[in-house]
Amino acid sequence: MNHKLTPSTILFLTIAPLLWAGNAIVGRTVNDLVPPVMLNLLRWSIALLILLPLASRIFRRGSALWTNWRRFSLLGLLGIGLYNTLQYLALHTSSPINVTLVAASMPVWMMLIGSAFFGVSISRRQTIGAVLSIAGVLLVLSRGELRFLLALRLVPGDVLMIIAAIIWSFYSWLLTLPKDPPEIRNDWAAFLLAQVAFGVAWSAMFTVGEQIVGPQEVSWGWPLAAALLFVAIGPAIIALRCWGLGVQRVGPTIAGFFSNLTPLFAALMSSAFLGEMPHAYHAVAFLLIVGGIVISSRHR
Repeated sequence: MNHKLTPSTILFLTIAPLLWAGNAIVGRTVNDLVPPVMLNLLRWSIALLILLPLASRIFRRGSALWTNWRRFSLLGLLGIGLYNTLQYLALHTSSPINVTLVAASMPVWMMLIGSAFFGVSISRRQTIGAVLSIAGVLLVLSRGELRFLLALRLVPGDVLMIIAAIIWSFYSWLLTLPKDPPEIRNDWAAFLLAQVAFGVAWSAMFTVGEQIVGPQEVSWGWPLAAALLFVAIGPAIIALRCWGLGVQRVGPTIAGFFSNLTPLFAALMSSAFLGEMPHAYHAVAFLLIVGGIVISSRHR
């Protein structure tokens, strides 16, 4: 793993949060058109159909997909089934700006999980940076008012995104493990399809549960079709590919810094498309989070 940030790596790690910010905006706009869990299933089912002609060979008998099915099933569960479902659920009670700002705590979780489960040590500088980042997240959760923080009044969407950030951190660290055979690791379409195939299966199970708990109808039409096409190609296939490349090149901790660009992009898009202007506390929170990650990412 080369920890040097090359121009191409920076580009990959910038494209992903840009598209994820768009995913948050679109996910909020289609709230009334499709249930959140079903939205995730439809999104990744379209991605599956797009990837299928490019790497269908991985489904043949005896391929590396089946010999490594436990790993790809876990990656599909964490990165596709759970993380994205939780994000769409969060957007029902929280704004795209808040959802992406809370998710910006992800680098902190990556450091903690890397230390606890993957043997990566945390320096004093990283600890200081983590405190600053957590302070930024608490500022978002409190809506800039101390009384809300003291009363622990959390919007359900904020809590869901904290859980989602922890799940994505585990997913990102698992990407760095050298367990994938060359026939899949060296073929980007095969690597994505192996995860998406299992992710769609998990998402289908979650969708069945959603319909059992509270059946909801889908408002089919061109607006929903356009939204599904965007979230399937951009935030799904392209972003996941770019993120995987970036993580494999520089590791989850450094790559995690770039995830903090997502709330900045989301704030700009919310202002342009949803009329949800960011508040002063959003700016302060963003500076705290980014400042914390910059400090924690520096080597002694």
